Amino acid sequence: MAPPLKLISHKLCPYVQRAVIALSEKGVAFERVDIDLSNKPDWFLAISPLGKTPVLLVGEVPIFESAVILEYLEETQPKPLHPADPLRRAEHRGWIEFGSIVLAEIAGFYAAPDEATFNAKTSQLEQRFARLEARVAAAPWFDGEDFSLVDAVYGPVFRYFDVFDDTADLGILAGKPKLARWRKALAARPSVSTAVSADYPALLRDFIRRRNSWLSTLQARAAA
Repeated sequence: MAPPLKLISHKLCPYVQRAVIALSEKGVAFERVDIDLSNKPDWFLAISPLGKTPVLLVGEVPIFESAVILEYLEETQPKPLHPADPLRRAEHRGWIEFGSIVLAEIAGFYAAPDEATFNAKTSQLEQRFARLEARVAAAPWFDGEDFSLVDAVYGPVFRYFDVFDDTADLGILAGKPKLARWRKALAARPSVSTAVSADYPALLRDFIRRRNSWLSTLQARAAA
């Protein structure tokens, strides 16, 4: 009998969402346990060497880091989400890493302390998405008709902008029709839409408010 899977999670973590989407696409049963990363329980620190989510408990064995978790699921679970061809698979892995860089830059964007830094981070993100626009097929998924791990990675990326768009017209995704098409398809995908709880937008807005950043200021203005 296969060991049970337990995903240690945080409600806002985009890396957790990757794992949830992959598990859902594969139809794999798992238990999700949300923790508070600002008050990490001792049992979590004992199984997470980096103190980060997600951690996938396979029976009693912890697997940490989302990229490793995704590869483990590919190796052990049905319904592969990577292309069969080694070259395409390697290319997809590269774009997954690109997605991780984008997520890091989004964190810098929402934490930017002043307008000048915020504008620089906005420009940096726009350039990243322009590069992605040049590659994506969006027919309807990243590489055509088959949903892949790359799609699982970018679903959480675009989800940020569902909240950002309510704050200001940032222009980061403007003039990128393929990304708009891809974003819409991802938002409608059940595995993507159900990877977060219904209170995700409110939780993200509160998280941004507590950053005391330039985006926090814009958000407060928009709500006034």
